[in-house]
Amino acid sequence: MRLENKVALVTGAARGIGEAIARAFAAEGATVHVTDIDEAGASVVAASLGDPARAVRLDVRDEQAWRDATESILRAHGRLDIVVNNAGITGFEGEPVAHDPENATLEAWRAVHETNLDGVFLGCKYAIRAMRKTGAGSIINISSRSGIVGIPTAAAYASSKAAVRNHTKSVALYCAGEGMTVRCNSIHPAAVLTPMWEPMLGTGPEREANMAMFVQDTPLRRFGTPEEVAAIAVLLASDESAYITGAEFNVDGGILAGSAGAPSQ
Repeated sequence: MRLENKVALVTGAARGIGEAIARAFAAEGATVHVTDIDEAGASVVAASLGDPARAVRLDVRDEQAWRDATESILRAHGRLDIVVNNAGITGFEGEPVAHDPENATLEAWRAVHETNLDGVFLGCKYAIRAMRKTGAGSIINISSRSGIVGIPTAAAYASSKAAVRNHTKSVALYCAGEGMTVRCNSIHPAAVLTPMWEPMLGTGPEREANMAMFVQDTPLRRFGTPEEVAAIAVLLASDESAYITGAEFNVDGGILAGSAGAPSQ
């Protein structure tokens, strides 16, 4: 029980990486607040975790919603120990739109940043304020491999995740400067098989070929799993990582190490 007696809030936890993190936290003894803009999906996840998990509708773009959520947790538990800022979008969830640097609209650009960056800014802001109650805690921001390298066809997504990577370090330094043991770290998944990938993979006979194409430069030659990302989140949420802050963890099958080691087909 590495997270016993800890209270956690996970955003975007109705599915994908957020759901896997919520499940891993609950398995390690944490009280988990499963938050998502999809309240019904969050409720299904929370119900499957049993007591004391709780579903909360949270639009990460809404500052008042963050204020209400964190104040409610403090009233109920007197503390908030872990916040995972996971909620994010690629920009490709609806009708196909351009996201390259030349043809992306300002509206599309802003929509991605509003969720991916503004949401993380607000999550960090209200996590810090809530964690002042005890002077300690762990903030975990889900960035991306795309926040380290350029993605020409998903420029807004890459830009937003790069900003999350940098803001994580600012938060880590600020909290240390305030004399708090509130740590902030980022996780950078690459090709992790979540529902976010579905629009790009398809459901027909081309799916397997698409999957192979997306991991062809990955040395381990496969997609990662949400559970593999959740394992890093558990480490960062636990007291085992008490001396880690402002750090970044790549969960990418070795792609950022270079693809020269990938076996030939």
